[in-house]
Amino acid sequence: MGGTEARDGTGGTGGTAANNSAGGTEAGSDAGGTDGRRGTHGTAEPGAPAALTTPRGRRPVVAALMLGMALAAIDGTIVSTAVPQIVGDLGGFTVFSWLFSGYLLAVTVTLPVYGKLSDTFGRKPVLIAGIILFLVGSILCAAAWNMGALIAFRVIQGLGGGALQGTVQTIAADLYPLKERPRIQAKLSTVWATSAVAGPVLGGLLAGYADWRWIFLINLPVGAIALWLVVRHLHEPARPRPKTRPRIDWAGAVAVFATGTLLLTTLVQGGVAWPWLSAPSLGLFAASTALAALTVVIERRAAEPIIPGWVWRRRTIASVNLALGAMGLLMVAPTVFLPTYAQSVLGLGPIAAGFVLSVMTLSWPVSAALSDRVYNRIGFRLTAIIGMSAALLILLAFPLLPYPGEPWQPALIMLLLGAALGLFQLPLIVGVQSTVGWAERGTTTASVLFCRQVGQSIGAAVFGAVANSVLATRLLDAPAPGLPDDLDAVARALEDPGALSAAATDHLRRAVDAAVDYVYIGAAGAAALALLALVALAPRRFPVITETVSTEPDGKQDGKQGTSA
Repeated sequence: MGGTEARDGTGGTGGTAANNSAGGTEAGSDAGGTDGRRGTHGTAEPGAPAALTTPRGRRPVVAALMLGMALAAIDGTIVSTAVPQIVGDLGGFTVFSWLFSGYLLAVTVTLPVYGKLSDTFGRKPVLIAGIILFLVGSILCAAAWNMGALIAFRVIQGLGGGALQGTVQTIAADLYPLKERPRIQAKLSTVWATSAVAGPVLGGLLAGYADWRWIFLINLPVGAIALWLVVRHLHEPARPRPKTRPRIDWAGAVAVFATGTLLLTTLVQGGVAWPWLSAPSLGLFAASTALAALTVVIERRAAEPIIPGWVWRRRTIASVNLALGAMGLLMVAPTVFLPTYAQSVLGLGPIAAGFVLSVMTLSWPVSAALSDRVYNRIGFRLTAIIGMSAALLILLAFPLLPYPGEPWQPALIMLLLGAALGLFQLPLIVGVQSTVGWAERGTTTASVLFCRQVGQSIGAAVFGAVANSVLATRLLDAPAPGLPDDLDAVARALEDPGALSAAATDHLRRAVDAAVDYVYIGAAGAAALALLALVALAPRRFPVITETVSTEPDGKQDGKQGTSA
């Protein structure tokens, strides 16, 4: 990318934004510049899409973004409730977990590719391609004839989902200036919260009273409306013709895709399809390491790399990537293990167990929407530190819950955790997007989301091993022989308590309680890693690009200045 880099927190000089598409200069350090947090009013950058600079054009675009995000957000929750019906119809019980793993893998490994493409060719074509791919995948999933075909078509859905997640977040940042950006981010957070509650209910209704194939067909009208709104209302002006034709780093894209696929496959299948220290796991880890090294070599030589080096050389972006990767790690504790805890230890049904988790999604968007009142006063970094510090204490409180306890106790913890994480995540995403120009925002946003997704995959593998290890240790002195020794098998056994003695049932429940306690302690460790990344690496003030409002009647911009926040 053209221009020099901003040197975050080093006191260096600011660089010209890439390709001059963002205009102005970036603030290079914590010092210098006026404080753009007081009395400044943002507007879209010079060179940004014209429709994104006029409030009149925002509403249909925002509606399209929310519908596009809803497609990706509701996908996992709506499918999970229909798994029994899908397996009963298609078979393939031993591999059904790939319905989720395959989709997640495709989303994760394509995020950096779509981010780079959106910076090179614009947001609109990437978003349109993503919606079309997702809808094609949905149609194919509805027509699947066996589990293998359904998994393959879920991967196609994931290829579209990667474009949806990254590009929607990027356009959201393009659409609103810094001062107003929490508004759109809060709306997108609300989409995720609503999907977490509505997805299981809708999936259960469709699978129980219609047919499981409708959980995919229902995407078609939603996606069609989003596609029409994008085509009709999202307009990007013609940019200056580059002196040289843009070169797509196909070798880098393939290398990133292959490395991510192999690594995530290793993490997803390790400890499940084969033991962690077995030849398949060790071989796949070795191959992943070799491919990662090859990817670094390819990207360093590429003229327009998929993952540019500046993503990790700039302190602000690197620290946010690491912090949100750690957040992805800790999120595995509530999203994966809490429902099992609620059903196996508290004895709740699936719907009630889902409610214990869903309260987190109620407080998260509220906290995110109000976070600007905090970071506008004390800055992005300190706000995020406060949020993650609170999350650390909340996670450590979970093992202190009594056994077996009352459902309101973990629900209260999840409510507080959602509020803390909303105060942590949104300031970092808004802050890091505000430190780059238009031509680098897609890549930056994709790198943040990519790290968060990888963190979730690593967390699922690590905490799954921790939980099963604790279970195995606790069941060494079980009161009855032949009890299961992994979390999934224990959960299934406790669903039919009549088959177990009272002593065996209590022993299994206490073992699950101990395993989930250790998982939450591990999640607290991930929270500490996120804090370490911010304290040790992030600059005290983010080098924010602050735009100033033009008073010209034609709405042209009068430039912008670099500030810190």
